[in-house]
Amino acid sequence: MNASLRWLNQLLLPCDLTPEEATSVLVHLGFPIESREDFVDAAGEPDNRLDVEITSNRGDCLSHIGLAREIAAKTGRRLVLPPETKVTATGGAVASALSLENRTPEACPLFTARVIRGVKVGPSPLWLRRQLESIGQRSISNVVDVTNLLTFELGNPSHVFDLNKLSGHSLIVRYASEGEKLRTLDAKDRVLKSNELVVADAVRAQSLAGVIGGGESEVGADTVDVVLEVATWDPVTIRRAARRLAIRTDASYRFERIVDARTLELASRRGAALIVELAGGRLCEGVLTAGRPLPQTRSIDLRPARCNQIMGFDLPEAQMSALLAAQGLEPEPVISPAGSVIRCTVPAHRQDIVQEIDLIEEVARTGGLDAVPMLDRLPVQVRPPQGAQLATREIGSVLTGLGFFETVTFSFVRPDHGRLWLPAGLELVSVNDDRRGAEPTLRPSVVASLLVCRKANQDGQVGVEGGVRLFEIAAVYAQQAGTSATVENRNIALLADIPVSGKKVSIADIQGGMRTIRGAIETLVRSLGGGGGQVDFAKASPFAEALDASAFAEVSIAGRRVGYAGVVSAKALAAAGVDVPCVCAEINLGEICALYPAKTRITALPTFPAVERDLSPIVGETLTWDAVRGAVESTALPRLEGVGFVGTFRGKQIGAGKKSLTLRLRFRDPARTLRHEEVDGEIATIVASLNSKCGAGWRTV
Repeated sequence: MNASLRWLNQLLLPCDLTPEEATSVLVHLGFPIESREDFVDAAGEPDNRLDVEITSNRGDCLSHIGLAREIAAKTGRRLVLPPETKVTATGGAVASALSLENRTPEACPLFTARVIRGVKVGPSPLWLRRQLESIGQRSISNVVDVTNLLTFELGNPSHVFDLNKLSGHSLIVRYASEGEKLRTLDAKDRVLKSNELVVADAVRAQSLAGVIGGGESEVGADTVDVVLEVATWDPVTIRRAARRLAIRTDASYRFERIVDARTLELASRRGAALIVELAGGRLCEGVLTAGRPLPQTRSIDLRPARCNQIMGFDLPEAQMSALLAAQGLEPEPVISPAGSVIRCTVPAHRQDIVQEIDLIEEVARTGGLDAVPMLDRLPVQVRPPQGAQLATREIGSVLTGLGFFETVTFSFVRPDHGRLWLPAGLELVSVNDDRRGAEPTLRPSVVASLLVCRKANQDGQVGVEGGVRLFEIAAVYAQQAGTSATVENRNIALLADIPVSGKKVSIADIQGGMRTIRGAIETLVRSLGGGGGQVDFAKASPFAEALDASAFAEVSIAGRRVGYAGVVSAKALAAAGVDVPCVCAEINLGEICALYPAKTRITALPTFPAVERDLSPIVGETLTWDAVRGAVESTALPRLEGVGFVGTFRGKQIGAGKKSLTLRLRFRDPARTLRHEEVDGEIATIVASLNSKCGAGWRTV
């Protein structure tokens, strides 16, 4: 922002700020000076123009009063606000001259309008031209120059409409209709989208809200009655419209950085008074307002002990209070359950102060970071890694030991690729950035990025015995359909080739690939959680087109769903350009890290041997292993120690649509050695359960 030294001195007492002092003070407060220019102003007097760099969280300093407030807090000067002229309203009631409707209070928290009748538009007086030209602004007319003065003096962008050019003498704040046209003040015709705000009259849009005014209601030499708008807008809505239309104005720049609704009243009064003073006319009585209730004043507590701990040296509590008071934070010592604290009231212009650490920053910044002592040696206390870090390291160690290679991929994918991995009810998150080219979409699944990596390996003719196996720990992104509410998670994703035994992918090949993924997940859970995490795979319908419906399972740990495993669909493989069939899995990183550290339990080895029996029930092709195991475990036999899967057989002997599952049953008595004939009755019970619950037939092994 350009700032005039003469203008700053008008707001300070004593008014003896030099260019060197202004540069030093602002730099030490965290506002670097990009350049400094000496010039002679419109009155022939010397002045200095400072190009001040303002951080995005300090929209209040995009004004001369904001910068003067900072300088006063640092140097002990007194801030002198511009005098407020009282104007007698003689133009009748404002409600009889104009109607106001705000249909979007969520995007326009407050809109105010005043009406001045009988103005005479003409050149601005010398003092106003000097103010604007000192910061590189061109004087337009007395009425329009007042709105620019409010922008650079108070930080409140405003706009004036010609009342007699507004159809129905009304203003309506609304979203534009899709494709609605607006000719802006720069004489360009804009085609608007339905998510962009406008200020309209009864017929059409008259300005692009918070960005630029419209040409059809522009104030000119023939204007007699004017409407002064002072409002505030949702920063995201303003930024989106300004970027899409490539319009960068002083107004949008400030609204993107938040203008508090509580600051509008002063700006509106001052603007109306100046228009009457400079252009004559009669001010209508009252002000039209529409929007939400004003924000509540916030109080934040500062713990002096915490402040000293963060800064690294001791500062007396009284000095902390003095520094906070200099910033207008109204400190008050109070006794709370946390002990003695300094309670601060946050002024309307300080939207950046939201928590205790912000108050600590104000103390350090205002007191001067150069006051922080420089130690010859830094006291460093080495702490052990956090559990999440150790768990992540363990994940990498386990998977690399299982033959997986870790990848680091871009977070962006092609939109058509990303949509294949998108669950119902969610939308892709995209960026409007030409540099992203064909990949402007944030990935909804890490597997989508792993497929891109697999394609690169394929193009490089990379071959690994048993197939390429990849994994990555990364974030995924989406947003709720029809809203801007984002969904973001960190997941661990696995991708593995399916080794093909013949010319085509067989069921046995797919089962082998799924066993690879299942084994990797079970090994991870055992390594991180010991025996405390029971992993279950339940057949389900895929949530997205990228997964094959014939082989998809939801993964649960201790009964809590944490992810999925399945075969990548032919459509997703084709979209990525991958020629080999693949299986994949994606698990929520937080859920699996929560198992760490492993909860192991030591038990004595069995004293007596076990008896093992194999059964080979013939069941339907679609019956899952979980159903077979559940039928066995439902018998609740006290001496049944375990149920294990051995293999699957298919063939002409079994019959079409059938398969033979071989399962191994282990029995043990903790008090004595079992004889084989003692488990015959229990085997009969299990066979009966399989017959009734799984419709099993039998062959002998």
